[in-house]
Amino acid sequence: MRVITGSARGRKLKTPENYDIRPTTDNVKEALFNIIQFDIEGRRVLDLFAGTGQLGIEALSRGAKSCVFIDESRDAVKIVKENLKACGLSAPVLQENALSYLRRGERFDLIFVDPPYDAELYEPVLNTLNSVDNLSDGGIIICEARRETELPELPAPYRKGKEYRYGKVKICVYTKESQL
Repeated sequence: MRVITGSARGRKLKTPENYDIRPTTDNVKEALFNIIQFDIEGRRVLDLFAGTGQLGIEALSRGAKSCVFIDESRDAVKIVKENLKACGLSAPVLQENALSYLRRGERFDLIFVDPPYDAELYEPVLNTLNSVDNLSDGGIIICEARRETELPELPAPYRKGKEYRYGKVKICVYTKESQL
């Protein structure tokens, strides 16, 4: 697993020895970043369920202004910190429950939502993002899920966009319409 492009291009990222963390495959990661390639630079990013931190690190490498990494696992937090250091990047990495963190109300321009597939967290996380309004106007939420997982619609100003399928995985893009 490596950083695809940007300032940390080619840097190898540490992966867990056990499989409690399920890193996004390189093919899916590359496809995901092709979808949002023009929506990264200068953006504030949140990497929920960070795992290895590869999505947030890729965003930082591609010019994101900042990224906050959230994961409940102590092992994941340690790996994210090591990967940031290996890439010459710095960012806050917090060991915290994703829903608790979202309830603080901090706003982001780009949010990665990639929880453990069997944890049934998509709906609670997306509903919390909507009710707390953590996404800035014109912002993007990227959800990675199993291909067969039905992801919910959200009320306006949020809009569920296109779903992309890559083998057993799908990526769903949500946007928040500007309130102007």
